[in-house]
Formats: sequence, C-alpha cells, structure tokens
Amino acid sequence: MSKRPKILDAALGPVDIHVGARMRLRRKFCGLSQKQLAKFVGVTFQQIQKYESGANRMGSSRLYQISQVLSVPVAYFFEDMPTLVDLQKRPACANDDLLFMKKDPMDDSNVLLRQETLKLVRAYYNIRNLKQRQKVHELVSSLSKSCSSEN
Repeated sequence: MSKRPKILDAALGPVDIHVGARMRLRRKFCGLSQKQLAKFVGVTFQQIQKYESGANRMGSSRLYQISQVLSVPVAYFFEDMPTLVDLQKRPACANDDLLFMKKDPMDDSNVLLRQETLKLVRAYYNIRNLKQRQKVHELVSSLSKSCSSEN
C-alpha cells in the first residue's frame, strides 16, 4: 500500500491563512458554529478549526462544498487577498491569521473580522421595514461623516 506524500508545513502560507480567515468570517456571519459547519460538511470541528487557522490546506472539492453550505461562490474566499503577497519569500505562519493584512485597526479587512461588525450587520438586516432600514443607514452615515470631520 503506497502512502500519499505529505505536504510540508512550509508549503502552507498566506493564501491558506486568507482563505481560512474568509471562511471563519462567513461562518460567523451566517451564525454557524464550527461544530455545525463540520456536521454539514462531514468533517470534525477540529478540522474546521485547522482550515480556519490556515494550519491545514483545503482541497478544491472541500472548498466548493463549504462555499455551498455558506452560500457564497468559491471566489469569495479569495476576495480582498493582498496582491503584494510574495509567496516565495514569506515564512509559513499558520498561527497568524492576519499576517498579510494591514495592521491599521480601522482598515476594512480588520473591521470586517470584528464581532461587533457582524452583530451590527445582522441587526441591520433584521430590520424588515425598508424605510426604517434606510433611516438607520442615513443616521450611521451622518454620524460617520461628523466623526471624520472632527479629526
């Protein structure tokens, strides 16, 4: 019986970490736990943890399956990936899931990963009355503009 060659840890890197971070973002946005997603996909929740941290690489079939469960196209997992990532020169750091994201705390990629952002977006879309939702949007936009003009 021949064994499949193992992929070296050094082969894992920024792309795996980015895909995992996007997977975690979407899973949380959908209100699913790692255990629930694992059940839908047919793996253990530990495997989901490894995918999300970038410690394990996902095959294309698994990525497609997860995209179907999370109701996003496969391309979603690669959106917002920095184009300046040099895959040859970067060390593999599976523990740093924000390795290649900008360190500015107000950078959009970091803001979207925050729990408060997810809660706000869920609450916003739970407003069923479109006129009320538009008023909330106008209020937040107005507050946002007044805060930026104070700086």
